[in-house]
Amino acid sequence: MVEKSWSVAGVPLCVAAVVAATIGFTAAPAAAETTPWLPVNACGETGFNPAKEPPSPGGGPLLPPIPPTVSIPIPYPDFVPVPVPGPTADQTRVAQDLPADPCADPCPDLTDPVDEPEAEPGSSGSAGSSGSAGSSGSSGSSALPIPKISIDPRPETIPIPVPGGPGPEPQPAPPVQINPAERGSVTAPVAKPEVGDVRLVSQLTGRGSENRTDKRWQVDGTDLGITWETKPGEVAVAFGDTFGKDWAPPGAFGEDWRSNVLGHSTDTDLSDGMTIDSMVQDSRCHAAEIIDSRHINNFETTTIPTSGFAIGDRQYLSYMSVKRWSMVPGMWYTNYGGIAYSDDNGQTWTKDQHAKWDNIFGARFQVSAMVPQGDYVYMFGTPNGRIGTIGLARVPVDQVLNTTSYQYWSDGTWTPVSQHLATPIVGGVASELSVRYDAAAGTWLMSYLEPVGGSIILRRSSSPQGVWSDGATLVDTADYPMAYGGFMHPWSTDKDLYFTISEWDSYNVYLMHASLHP
Repeated sequence: MVEKSWSVAGVPLCVAAVVAATIGFTAAPAAAETTPWLPVNACGETGFNPAKEPPSPGGGPLLPPIPPTVSIPIPYPDFVPVPVPGPTADQTRVAQDLPADPCADPCPDLTDPVDEPEAEPGSSGSAGSSGSAGSSGSSGSSALPIPKISIDPRPETIPIPVPGGPGPEPQPAPPVQINPAERGSVTAPVAKPEVGDVRLVSQLTGRGSENRTDKRWQVDGTDLGITWETKPGEVAVAFGDTFGKDWAPPGAFGEDWRSNVLGHSTDTDLSDGMTIDSMVQDSRCHAAEIIDSRHINNFETTTIPTSGFAIGDRQYLSYMSVKRWSMVPGMWYTNYGGIAYSDDNGQTWTKDQHAKWDNIFGARFQVSAMVPQGDYVYMFGTPNGRIGTIGLARVPVDQVLNTTSYQYWSDGTWTPVSQHLATPIVGGVASELSVRYDAAAGTWLMSYLEPVGGSIILRRSSSPQGVWSDGATLVDTADYPMAYGGFMHPWSTDKDLYFTISEWDSYNVYLMHASLHP
């Protein structure tokens, strides 16, 4: 267990400032005192701060560096044969063995950097001197350097299906079991949530985090942090695209790429952070990809978890199969939204071959948040990308994997079969939904990224179908300009809301706390 510690020397997070996207991050310095606004964990390792960067010591803002070269990407076709069906998912699992000392590295041979041989004298530094001979004098000291323009040819994958192996065993289709249409009603409007102080609690993942996920599970960069209760006293936490030792900020890039990984936590005191006790491993000190992906652009680039829940001893995970990322920031195209399940507490997962919502004509329920409550599991969903409205469906708890049993909320009626008739339950567009039912308060809470303003919004209601309250700002982009996500922890209360956010530049996950005034 890692002792939880988070310190940001003398910088109130409500006034701290995020580095602009054009700046990016450099490797964390060895001496934390040189950059006091960065956090330091209990082992003395420097982490990342998702808040905006404070002014420089001279009083002015930190200016983004001018890159020496500006690359212009030029795509060219790259024909790639794709076996169909694909290979069976590797379900190899390895138990973890962590040392008693939380600051000891369990697998230094895998996670520690390899010393590079020193360059010969005179062989370094010359590349950066070209064209700068006259810039060292006083006459050129005030002039801004002009970046070079370079052409960057990039392959654009064109998948060519070819016959593959036997693939996974076929799963029998569930029987058609259509639940008839039922009239419903909305509940009375409620006041919007009153959000008080919002604070950063801790960095959950990556270098310098309280959990040292880089040293323990080769999780150096990741996002999302979707939590749900697996059993009393334990939560699972699912992360999205994950990268290992070769990852460097900003953004999601690296060779050791897993589309998703899963951890477990029994930490009930969230006020000082959330300790991750274990992660599902496929080899020593290496978090496994739990929902397999083909990792082929324009075919199936990745598979991203969107929500999780438990019914009895079975765990469910909704996910989206991403066909490709768009050239437009914040947009993507899916193949379908689906459901996977696990009967061994998340160690191995099975994609249900029939519990899918294909992406036809911009279908909703590509990105879903699923919540069991009473006799039903409620599914809140948006189309792919970040420009869709929120729809709602429900299904009896014993029919979760049978898409014919779902009813879609449409103008006051729970309607069978036609997902395209689902009417929006709140106004505006939303992305990255998180929904929870607070049994003690008898209310529903919904958080999501509002793409136009870029803030994370919180609403509440007395029922899944609404009427939902007006939105309150949970995370302001003035404080966290690169933040996204906003996934609520199931052990929150009506007064203390804990949730995770991701931050693009540092590409890691952070635990946040908001005070709510009931």
